[in-house]
Amino acid sequence: MRPSATVIGAGLAGSEAAWQIARAGHAVRLVEMRPARSTPAHRTGHFAELVCSNSFKSDLESTPAGLLKREMRELGSLTLAVADRCRVPGGEALAVDREAFARGVTEALRGQPNVLLEEREATGDDVARWLGDGPVVVATGPLTSDGLAEWLATVTGSGRLFFFDAVSPTVTAESIDRSVAFAGSRYGKGGEDYLNCPFTKEEYEAFVAALLAAERAPLHDFEQGVRYFEGCLPIEEIASRGARSLAFGNFKPVGLTDPRTGRRPYAVLQLRPENADRTLYSLVACQTRLKWGEQARVFRLVPGLQNAEFVRFGVIHRNTYLHAPEVLGRTLRLKAWPTVRCAGQITGVEGYMESAATGLLAGLWTVLDLSGLEPAEPPADCVLGSLLAYLADQTERDFAPMNANWGLFPPLDPPIREKQARRAALAQRARAAFELWLQDVRTALRSAGAEL
Repeated sequence: MRPSATVIGAGLAGSEAAWQIARAGHAVRLVEMRPARSTPAHRTGHFAELVCSNSFKSDLESTPAGLLKREMRELGSLTLAVADRCRVPGGEALAVDREAFARGVTEALRGQPNVLLEEREATGDDVARWLGDGPVVVATGPLTSDGLAEWLATVTGSGRLFFFDAVSPTVTAESIDRSVAFAGSRYGKGGEDYLNCPFTKEEYEAFVAALLAAERAPLHDFEQGVRYFEGCLPIEEIASRGARSLAFGNFKPVGLTDPRTGRRPYAVLQLRPENADRTLYSLVACQTRLKWGEQARVFRLVPGLQNAEFVRFGVIHRNTYLHAPEVLGRTLRLKAWPTVRCAGQITGVEGYMESAATGLLAGLWTVLDLSGLEPAEPPADCVLGSLLAYLADQTERDFAPMNANWGLFPPLDPPIREKQARRAALAQRARAAFELWLQDVRTALRSAGAEL
């Protein structure tokens, strides 16, 4: 049987993509280098092995994580079909027996006659050759092998492929205390692009003391011996170099005036917009290895962030991902090589479900490609669409991986101030927008001879 498409990587995204293509009646080559060659994070040869938590986050439709699962279930997700069978107690979260889950995904794909498995490492030369059979989906994850990473760097430009993730925490705009944080750039350069959280001497010293005392996350085995670049040092490492190292560095207050006092603050932590709608702000130069609970405790000591709602915590770890706004189109195609799609964490999404969701979309869109049909993009009002809009957002920023959260949704018009009512309205709008798009997807797939 000659394949009509190729999927590289059998993690969550690759498994989902291959399943969607195969169940639509197309032969798909699924290339996975494990178990012949493993990675430092994997322990088995199963597909979709969960290397961290066994939780897929909330299953409540009042949350973005739960809404995402609803959308994926309606699109025929293999990930969730298996997860629902392997569920273990986890409160409102969908938690799974990790061994049973990976085994279930593996058995489903190995039992699908349209899946042609090749257990080998893929290279750029392989991709070029496989394109002769049809579209290719690259879903090789955060530990992409050196050979394929080198090809991606060549195709996209070496400056657009990241191998080490240094990310600051991100908070929702609505949780920032605007009676304390003020807009402005140092010396007025850049207009009011930043929000500034001003410290007094006492507040700064209390923050630094808490930062230095906080518990740090341990390094993974494959990260041991990593040497940080000076430009992306953990904030706690900078603080350890001297009591005022942050005040003279990342938190320098020069060129800024606190409107409450009319004077220059002792130190300032700046916040930068993360998206065009300015619903999310990142803490500038606050990449960190602190444990997540510690990050919430310490950064809420920053004036103006006492009630901060974190949608992403800071990390510094090994992670291969693309600068999506520059290199990917809205349907996950490589701009430089449109017959290749990317899916999973390599696209710049973060989280199990988000990775699987991009694989699901890449698979469905490949099915349409094979029938000569144009894929329909999900609207930004639903969870899938909000993730894709984030990946495409051209706002000038330090692009970093992101998971599904309320801050990615377009603002309501008219706005609703009360948080719970606003989120209920966003969820209702998301469900309605998704249902309309789903009708278009079903119509397109029927034209392609497939069903959800």
